[in-house]
Amino acid sequence: MRLHNGSLYWPETEVDKKKYPTLEEDITCDVLIVGGGVAGALCAEEFSRTSLKTTLVEKSTIGSGSSSANTGLLQYSNDTMLHEFIEDIGEEKAVRLYKLCLEAVEELQQVTETLSHTVEFVRRPSLYYASNKKGVAKIKKEYKVLKKHGFKVDLLDKEKIIELYGFEKLAAIMTYGDAEVNPYRLVRALIDKAHTRKVSIYEHTEIKEGGTDGEYVRFESPKGTILSKKVIYSTGYETVPFAEKLGADINRTYAITTTPINDFPKWTNRELIWETKRPYFYMRTTEDGRIIAGGLDEDKREAPLDEDIIKDRGQRLLDRVKEHFPAYNIEVSHAWAASFGESDDGLPFIGRHPDKEKVYYCLGFGGNGTVYSKFGAKLLCQMLHGIENEDAEIVRLYR
Repeated sequence: MRLHNGSLYWPETEVDKKKYPTLEEDITCDVLIVGGGVAGALCAEEFSRTSLKTTLVEKSTIGSGSSSANTGLLQYSNDTMLHEFIEDIGEEKAVRLYKLCLEAVEELQQVTETLSHTVEFVRRPSLYYASNKKGVAKIKKEYKVLKKHGFKVDLLDKEKIIELYGFEKLAAIMTYGDAEVNPYRLVRALIDKAHTRKVSIYEHTEIKEGGTDGEYVRFESPKGTILSKKVIYSTGYETVPFAEKLGADINRTYAITTTPINDFPKWTNRELIWETKRPYFYMRTTEDGRIIAGGLDEDKREAPLDEDIIKDRGQRLLDRVKEHFPAYNIEVSHAWAASFGESDDGLPFIGRHPDKEKVYYCLGFGGNGTVYSKFGAKLLCQMLHGIENEDAEIVRLYR
């Protein structure tokens, strides 16, 4: 599956890329992680702090899949609002999910502080504004429920938004505790950290499951065999048939990076900005003074090959940025399209396969997949150590 196309920004920011070998021998391990994107990297880092002998395999190069097209917004708020989740799965589970996501952002910060080089992790507030009159009611309802359950949140009216940002919106909420990151650097730094802790990493190693061999699951590659007691599939949006069976869709989206500017008047705190309209437009800034913006989601699975389509969508996204901040002297420097997955209920798929006791999944489907993957890695680590966690019920595969 073609996960992205166009001019990607993040890979250009990482110059010194450590290379890992291709599997060319027969090995055994306690845990095999399949996939070298953000979910796999977070799982590898989590298991690297345990006594379990862990191996990770990536069929291409580390971070070259969806993670290189990720726009790096880390939000505890979901594409599905908290009050909407409450209606769907109940108040207790919904609030717990949001708190798990907030905890995951905190834990991501703690992990990044241990990494050997910067991944541009910065805590940011989020501005979530009403796109239209219908969105105002949603914003006010979300404000009340967030406030009720102890989340730090402010309600902004039209006048306050104009005062702070210069653009006109009917209402917005400001939430606190989110962050931004360079997702490509994050993946590579997590893998490097896991490797220093004796996790075996293999690139350019495509494997196929070949049944069981006693207490092990057998995997075959062109030049070697892996026997593992447990396996975690963190293959993201390439897990298409399985994801569809669980209840998920694969669509495509677009994103741009702009040329850098020196400062951001009327965007003082460089909040993560997004809207209530679906599909929604969003934007953030980068460490070197660029703006990343995304949206224009389409009900098509793979990124388009036609560069003119990507160029057109990139210009549309730039126009949206300039609607908010017309004084900014910026142009598009990078534009790309990427596939992304969304579950039918807005939740990730994390946990053990119901019919295969040795097989687990960490699929962080949704707009905040990195955050989902962080608490997913922690949850799976507990599971594989025999520790029960009632949160597993919220994100189990078949629900």
